[in-house]
Amino acid sequence: MKLQELADRAELADLITRQGLWLDEQRFDDAGTIFTADATVETQSGRSQGLEALAARARRVHGRYERTQHVISNVLIDLDGDEASVRANLVATFVRAAASPEPDLTLGERYRFGAVRTPAGWRFSSVAVTPVWRSGDLPVATPDRDA
Repeated sequence: MKLQELADRAELADLITRQGLWLDEQRFDDAGTIFTADATVETQSGRSQGLEALAARARRVHGRYERTQHVISNVLIDLDGDEASVRANLVATFVRAAASPEPDLTLGERYRFGAVRTPAGWRFSSVAVTPVWRSGDLPVATPDRDA
């Protein structure tokens, strides 16, 4: 394995970790440090494209919880020059009230990322999420919050 390939793999692994922390720390305005300007995210609830839409979606879904924890494992990186595909497993836990830290929702999902090398480093150009299991109820949409 070449030194550049090892460096790319390390940077992509860090990018995956940063994506989880981006959600957990609710740093939604930092989407450009994780995603390309035209990135797409597809989940069971729909598709979003572009940094503003991705940040708004993350804020809408994760902002209703005081605490979240995204544990990402089984990362598999396939490099192809300045592009990469990445697969991983996710267990995400959501807690509405920090004073009562019992999880309200826990999800098991599979991630598929598309990544590209940019002048600023690797960024995700696409994310597809496939649900595997769920414990707890998804929040009910409310007109003011989910408009």
